[in-house]
Amino acid sequence: MRVSIDSDRCVSAGQCVMLAPDVFDQDDDGIVMLLQEEPPEDLHAVVRQSASLCPVRLIQLSE
Repeated sequence: MRVSIDSDRCVSAGQCVMLAPDVFDQDDDGIVMLLQEEPPEDLHAVVRQSASLCPVRLIQLSE
């Protein structure tokens, strides 16, 4: 799995960080930061859930 984000669209909801803190973080302004572009397989389920819960759908996944 490869993860990409469009941080320009981030509304600082923080759902991704709460679900997958090893993959996502937020800067001082609350904007999402990607920590791992290729997370290990044991994190794939929470990364998929993070992408589906993002209110602006800024998390893109490719398998």
